[in-house]
Amino acid sequence: MNCADTLNEARASIPLREARLLLCHVLGLSLAALEAHPERKVSPPDTAAFRALLARRAAGEPIAYLTGHREFYGLDFHVTPAVLIPREETELLVDVALEAKAARILDLGTGSGCLAIAVAKQLPQAELMAVDVSAAALDVARENAARHGVTVRFVQGDWFVPLAGERFDLILANPPYVAEADPHLTQGDVRFEPRAALAAGPDGLDDIRSIVAAAPAHLVPAGQLWFEHGYDQAGAAAALLARAGFAGIEQRRDLAGILRVSGGRRP
Repeated sequence: MNCADTLNEARASIPLREARLLLCHVLGLSLAALEAHPERKVSPPDTAAFRALLARRAAGEPIAYLTGHREFYGLDFHVTPAVLIPREETELLVDVALEAKAARILDLGTGSGCLAIAVAKQLPQAELMAVDVSAAALDVARENAARHGVTVRFVQGDWFVPLAGERFDLILANPPYVAEADPHLTQGDVRFEPRAALAAGPDGLDDIRSIVAAAPAHLVPAGQLWFEHGYDQAGAAAALLARAGFAGIEQRRDLAGILRVSGGRRP
């Protein structure tokens, strides 16, 4: 079969846009090349590989895990089921870091390393440290840092536990913030993502509470903490920051107009 026939067959199972991405992955082609040459032949082994990915996608497995790639802040990142798939709204935290122009920056719960690496790419003069409790996630993050030629110090541990005595100008975090009983955890792509990177207690705020409470001890005077949270958690996030003594509390909206990240500075 040729590419056009292969894609036409796939349309019965998944959206055409997704089928194109999978076929490009199997054939090692760009979308532009695929669209320019629909008559290109697909070998039997490539057809078999494509059909296998097609079946996995039809069963709900995320495209990013099937291809092993996801773009974040204009950079290509390797992803595996050991890490959360990078999301567009998290790019707000990169924007915050670029505005802050901090000298020493910490990324809590780094996962694939996308946040720390994107910041390091934009601020090569800054010192970046990234923490994650998962050794498998840190393996992925280190690979991504090497791929993009940036220096990030990766440390394994639970939030601030491995950072005794360390202080930073800016702390960034994309922690778990979904309530444990949220039905969305059993739907769509998130079914395949690491639950520990998604859910945090009955109201989804357990990890945010821990981070906000402990952050002042790891910030220099006037240092800033910024973190991502759920669509309905902006009020709770601001209250937690205020209770912990943060000043100049701010919140930013994502492209959908939702208050998605909150932050403040240590007095």
